[in-house]
Amino acid sequence: MTAGTVLTDDKIPNNVNLSGDKRLQRALEAWQPAFIDWWKTMGPVGWQQKDIFLRTAVSVETDGWAHFDYVKMPDYRWGIFLEPKVEGRLHHFGDNLGTPVWDEVPGEFRNLLRRLIVTQGDTEPASVEQQRDLGATAPSLYDLRNLFQVNVEEGRHLWAMVYLLHTYFGRDGREEADELLQRRSGDVDKPRILGAFNEPTSHWLSFFMFTMFTDRDGKYQLAALAESGFDPLARTCRFMLTEEAHHMFVGESGIQRVCKRACELMKADANGEVRAQGGIDLPTIQKYLNLWYTLSLDLFGGEVSSNAADAYAAGLKGRYKEERYDEHKLIGSTFAMDVLREGKIVHEDVPMRTALNEVLRTEYIKDCQRGVDRWNKTIHDAGVAFELKLPSNKFNRQIGMWSTLNKQITPDGQIVDASAWAAAAPSWLPTAEDETYIKSLMKPVFEPGKMASWIAPPLKGINNLPGDFEYVR
Repeated sequence: MTAGTVLTDDKIPNNVNLSGDKRLQRALEAWQPAFIDWWKTMGPVGWQQKDIFLRTAVSVETDGWAHFDYVKMPDYRWGIFLEPKVEGRLHHFGDNLGTPVWDEVPGEFRNLLRRLIVTQGDTEPASVEQQRDLGATAPSLYDLRNLFQVNVEEGRHLWAMVYLLHTYFGRDGREEADELLQRRSGDVDKPRILGAFNEPTSHWLSFFMFTMFTDRDGKYQLAALAESGFDPLARTCRFMLTEEAHHMFVGESGIQRVCKRACELMKADANGEVRAQGGIDLPTIQKYLNLWYTLSLDLFGGEVSSNAADAYAAGLKGRYKEERYDEHKLIGSTFAMDVLREGKIVHEDVPMRTALNEVLRTEYIKDCQRGVDRWNKTIHDAGVAFELKLPSNKFNRQIGMWSTLNKQITPDGQIVDASAWAAAAPSWLPTAEDETYIKSLMKPVFEPGKMASWIAPPLKGINNLPGDFEYVR
């Protein structure tokens, strides 16, 4: 698609009547050339004209959201999909409990709603920018294709948020949609909105950690927005969650394969030296786990938050799987959690509405633990005595109350003095030497069916294809 292209339902698969909504069609046709320019400038370097075996969503039905074929990424059909509308849907939490959900933006919540959509939308192009150089060092064609699948789906999620901005927010929405293409990950002057999306993803170990932990934050944010009383947002996010699952699979299975390979190399060496054989040792994997997990914890925001309370009260952002709970107004409810009082960690009850970021973070932590348990099973099954652990949710935090003790809380949650923390930090977080070593391993393997030395092959191919399938031509 090029400047001046008419956006038909064939070019942009959708279920929002794009070809019948001339105002929306014109707005997106004005935005689309800038998107393609952004994709070609800031998307995957060096692979824009290659044929990639990608999955494209062409409808919301079970047989329509996973259509596989070779496609060049700039020609990918970024679609706009909302889950089908549920007639008679009511607000099921907040101050408007029991009243009909909104099909249009409620005026009193316009700014809050727009901020939620823009913040979510900003993460999508940010991650593409963070990952744009990774193709040059892919450990296999299987992994290379998975990277590009993640990238194009982040692009589709950007289209989903831009659809909402263009359709429901008038000129403000159009300006916000333009700015989503103007910020840049890590840029000093125009950085992305959230901190983790300005961190460099400079090698594949970080990419797998990002898709394991940071994309999992995306799952929980989308799930909370999928509860929204603004029905178009809820329906958009429910469909996005289908694709988010693949991103987390890429991360979780990627680290599992790195762990498996580390164990194989340990057993092959008399001294158990993994690095001597071109692998990534388990203690180094733990350091990168510590880094990306804590960066991702920050994405949930402060532990006590009036913004979270306002969004819940308005009915715009709920809890994860809100229907599991018995009480949906949360007036007078409390949540027991750790807080910082005069330099000490104290466990106390906090008003539930202001604690909702922590409620969501708690669900996220449980989900992360399930993934780490699977990694540990792989290590244990290999006969290796090592256990990966999630650090304390207070460790290495840049956002929220624990950030005031950023260089004093240990991975097991103890407060120590700054000098003791600094002395131990190289054993907790990646060092410059670790980065240099990991990057030295990042040599591309583009022969079908072959793998880099530091990662084990996947259990099965994409869409059950054979191991030597040519995912990228």
